[in-house]
Amino acid sequence: MQIDELISRYEVVRKEYQEKICRRMSKEQYEVYSEILFSTHSCAIEGNSFTIDDTRALKEQGLGMVPHGRKLLECMEMADHLRAYEYVMRNLNHPLDEAFLKHVNFLLTEHTISYYSPDAVPGEYTTVDMAAGDTVFGDHEKLIARVPKLLEATERACLSDTHPMIVASRFHGYYEYLHPFRDGNGRTGRLLSNYILMRKGHPQFVIYLEERQQYISALKQIRTEGTDEHLTHFFLEAAIRHMEEELSQKQQNTKPRMFLF
Repeated sequence: MQIDELISRYEVVRKEYQEKICRRMSKEQYEVYSEILFSTHSCAIEGNSFTIDDTRALKEQGLGMVPHGRKLLECMEMADHLRAYEYVMRNLNHPLDEAFLKHVNFLLTEHTISYYSPDAVPGEYTTVDMAAGDTVFGDHEKLIARVPKLLEATERACLSDTHPMIVASRFHGYYEYLHPFRDGNGRTGRLLSNYILMRKGHPQFVIYLEERQQYISALKQIRTEGTDEHLTHFFLEAAIRHMEEELSQKQQNTKPRMFLF
């Protein structure tokens, strides 16, 4: 399906989703539901083993309760993610600039970055070249120098008529290509893609753990093929699928059931 066709389909589903799900819940209920779902899957993509129930318990009880079988490091990572998520959602009117970007990364990595990179500073750009998985990233100084232009261009796009899903996916692809921080680039990028969507009144977009390979493959094609078309397709198709699944779930759970004593 072409991008224009996907956008048309997305808009049809989005309107139904916002009418039947978002607006039927209280604002607080939907925000908590979204925060827990997004945070669990975004951290899981990076290897965190927290379940939805673990994340909910952590949000409700804080670090006074470590879920059974989970590492303290995972708890700290999830607690930081919840804090960063809430900061972003409280500041949807803040322009996308370097100060905002750095503070989001600071909140995401404040209590865990020393475990992975003892010499790194949370919220500050990397001072060394990096690699992850089977990918060797570019010259960090040259990549970081391009971050301000990315943020400026994205901010202009947010104020234009460009479809928010196009803006969010293109920002995400190029941001991950630049990979400016020592840790938390994926979580930062996914969170800021949601910031782009939600400041324009769109539902948040969750990349589920089960979609990790497809997501990583789409990101790699930016490096190998020089195009973000695959990532944009992935964003739109996954968003449509997730909204349709939730609508179907609500319909299924509304059906009359036999009640027996």
